[in-house]
Amino acid sequence: MRRLADAKDYIITALLLLFAISLMVSRHDGGLQNARKISVTVLSYLDQPLSNVRIYRQAIATNTYLQRQNVILQDELSRLRSAEQQNIILRDLLNLREESEHPLIPVRVVAKDLRNINNSLTVNAGASDGVKVGMPVINSDGLIGQVIVTAGGFSQVLPYSNSLFRVSAQIQGTRAYGIVSWSGLHDELQLLYVPQTIPVEVGQVVETSIFSNQFPGGIPIGEITDVQPGEGIETQTIFLKAYADLFTLSEGFVVAFEPDTTIMELQAEQSELF
Repeated sequence: MRRLADAKDYIITALLLLFAISLMVSRHDGGLQNARKISVTVLSYLDQPLSNVRIYRQAIATNTYLQRQNVILQDELSRLRSAEQQNIILRDLLNLREESEHPLIPVRVVAKDLRNINNSLTVNAGASDGVKVGMPVINSDGLIGQVIVTAGGFSQVLPYSNSLFRVSAQIQGTRAYGIVSWSGLHDELQLLYVPQTIPVEVGQVVETSIFSNQFPGGIPIGEITDVQPGEGIETQTIFLKAYADLFTLSEGFVVAFEPDTTIMELQAEQSELF
């Protein structure tokens, strides 16, 4: 019964407070109107700064979102460009395989050492795939090198950027023949033993010689970039930029070409005679 009496007291007190507040409101309506006006005026002055803060925060959130989206789109664009480049390379390799006069063995580069003068490449095809020592390695751009060691499923390739590399070559469309070797600078080669009486121009194409028994003739090697007359000799030094880029090289072919044994026997007999 005491709890019920206490509850009644609280209820009566609350009702009295509400009644008092209603009386105050009714008697001071003008004061409340003034308070409303003041509050509206103050809020009108504060609305612009608060709105700017709101816009600034939204701009920051939007900028953060757009930056994330930009990173995602850039990554997607990079992947699409890489896929497009890969498709172009594979399409060129397929065209090369269809147009080649010699059987081609597809290979993928699995290891590279391009840091010194004894550079080398390793490809994923070997004796079990029909690869033999001496066979040339090419891609759709041109000559890469020559197989020097074979194993069951792998082969070691001597690339053109090796101090020991040599290949008989000619300037396309002319009778200018010589030997191509590496100059020691990245993808720069040099063509030696071309007589100074033969005119040579920058931009001409150098390819493997049709008279070579080492490689099939007509494989592009590079483009002439500079010609220098030899000092005290009757030949000129011709510099060229290799077509094939060894640093980006991933796929290629081993050309199933073997030297003519009859020519090799004749050369051996000549060596014995002299």
